[in-house]
Amino acid sequence: MSDSLAIGYGPVLNAYPDSVGENLGDCVTWLRESKASEAFDAFYILPSLYHFDLDRGFSVQDYDLNEKFACENDLLQLDELGISLILDFVLNHASAQSPQFLDVLANGTSSPYLDFFIEWNKFWEGHGELSEEGYIVPDPALIKDMFFRKPGLPLLMVDFPDGTRHPFWNTFYQSVEEADGKKRYLGQIDLNVKSPMVWDFYEKTLGKLSAYGAKVARLDAFAYTSKVIGKRNFLNEPETWEILQRLSDMAWACHIALLPEIHAEYREGTHRVLAEKGYLIYDFFLPGLIIDALERKSALYLKRWIDEIIKGGYQTVNMLGCHDGIPLLDLRGLLPDEDIEALIDVLKQRGGIVKDLHGAKNMYYQVNCTYTSALGDAKRLAFARAIQLFMPGIPQIWYLDLLAGENDYDAVRRGGEGAHKEINRTNFSLDEAMRRMALPVVQEQLELMRLRATHPAFSPNATVNSRCEGSSLTIIWENDGAHAELTADFATAKYSINTND
Repeated sequence: MSDSLAIGYGPVLNAYPDSVGENLGDCVTWLRESKASEAFDAFYILPSLYHFDLDRGFSVQDYDLNEKFACENDLLQLDELGISLILDFVLNHASAQSPQFLDVLANGTSSPYLDFFIEWNKFWEGHGELSEEGYIVPDPALIKDMFFRKPGLPLLMVDFPDGTRHPFWNTFYQSVEEADGKKRYLGQIDLNVKSPMVWDFYEKTLGKLSAYGAKVARLDAFAYTSKVIGKRNFLNEPETWEILQRLSDMAWACHIALLPEIHAEYREGTHRVLAEKGYLIYDFFLPGLIIDALERKSALYLKRWIDEIIKGGYQTVNMLGCHDGIPLLDLRGLLPDEDIEALIDVLKQRGGIVKDLHGAKNMYYQVNCTYTSALGDAKRLAFARAIQLFMPGIPQIWYLDLLAGENDYDAVRRGGEGAHKEINRTNFSLDEAMRRMALPVVQEQLELMRLRATHPAFSPNATVNSRCEGSSLTIIWENDGAHAELTADFATAKYSINTND
């Protein structure tokens, strides 16, 4: 972890601006009055901070602050608490309600923003057959290896003012509403990274995030940004790395570091490539590895991953829970496939919801479940947190885990179809959040987090070692005479910590 990132090496809070109370101001009040702010070096605020239409923030209309949830004074108060900012930057797409796409809808082929997005038929011209619906169906050989996030081709048909219909590349969510004979398009329209306008947009957005005080930009869905005929169109090589390098140069000019977000199977080695190129990497392996170690009462596979991080010099951001589910496909190649299937079954038995990729069991992306519920016993939460805080890397803390939230089935029912992720996104009132701060498991986590945030052994320059004996795992941090040691027993889910101060 480079000191130049300026976000510290302690815990990072992760939440929506309205996860506690009604807006970011309430969240700041909670952090200040509960003194939880003392445990955090940074706050990764999810993108409903901006104007959006779908996907609770990840379909961004523009990067101005969402007046419903935040104002500049809230960001200033976080800075006064000594908390740095990590903010989302969605590279692959923009909302269909963005100013640019609304201009396309209003002006059709005469819109100056037509090239800002990817016209499906223009992209595939000469490489497929035109369907009766008006879109090109690419030659099967060209799309047989493409990675799809939803059934059918990744496109959205829209009406132009002249009465013609045009398809645009649309990898993720989409929705079309009709009222009074007019259509309103919602969703995430993919950007044309080959357009100079898009790069101008990228540069201006990074400048805006910097003005908010962001020290790190988390790059959501960046692996889908490159589109090339005949390729997988997910992490295309070398195009993806060229895009990332160009963006990195822009970001450093704004004093912002990049955190690329990508889910990929361990056996593909994408995490190694990112690390070798000097980027922070998300440790999406840790959540499943801890549950696996508890189930098998052995930290064998977790120890192997710790050793790889240390030997490879990886700069990681790790987590237990997050706004999405618990990733398990990522573990392929790190755990045997049959053990991954067993973990999926365990989490389903504990109330988790599986939303697979269009019906294919072998493509389970994640299990939607709070980490407290996934552990099977709330008493295990502090045990898992202690391991996370002693892992090499920067620990990211999902607010719901800190507050010991369990599966929220009412939220899933209220959300209707496609609301499976709401199981792990409970919004607490400010009063309820303050009340939960008194829970013993919450206080125990905070004590551990304050240790991680303040003890001199936890430094990016520290030497980290581990050993595994039977069901026991020991992790040791040493830095300039400071020493911190965790011993965790996966058979009993108990731990002890020794420091030399």
